[in-house]
Amino acid sequence: MQLYILRHGIAENVKPGGNDSERVLTAEGKKRLHEILRTVHKAGVSPELIISSPYVRAVETAEIAIEVFGYKESLLKTDVLVPSSEPKAVWEEIRDHKSAASVMLVGHEPLLSALAANLLGAPSLYVDMKKAAILRIDIESFGPQPHGMLKWMLVPKLV
Repeated sequence: MQLYILRHGIAENVKPGGNDSERVLTAEGKKRLHEILRTVHKAGVSPELIISSPYVRAVETAEIAIEVFGYKESLLKTDVLVPSSEPKAVWEEIRDHKSAASVMLVGHEPLLSALAANLLGAPSLYVDMKKAAILRIDIESFGPQPHGMLKWMLVPKLV
């Protein structure tokens, strides 16, 4: 499986009395996402399945990916991709979709950097997942413990 891990784009700050889960992407956040996703799409990225956190900024990010990739399936939303989730829960979600050749996960920090480190077998590794960053990890087996290989990472400044 080609696993793409995408952090949401730049979002507005939490409004006083507001809810973090309801923050929306800024115009700049949407622009950077379009740029980075067009770049990876030109390089052949076209996920078979897109799974997102239910938080508004992640869903908006996934919707931009759907547009850029011409994705025709339904977006799958899951609480295992909220910021406070654990890599183990995400691994179980990945295992549930092991028949898919390529999956894109859309979520938040600090979960995504911890997930990447766990998938690479180095839980103490720090992966700097900037907003709108995307990385690819290939998964060859789906046993109880993840074992993946980092193929590449792209951050908006490089696009």
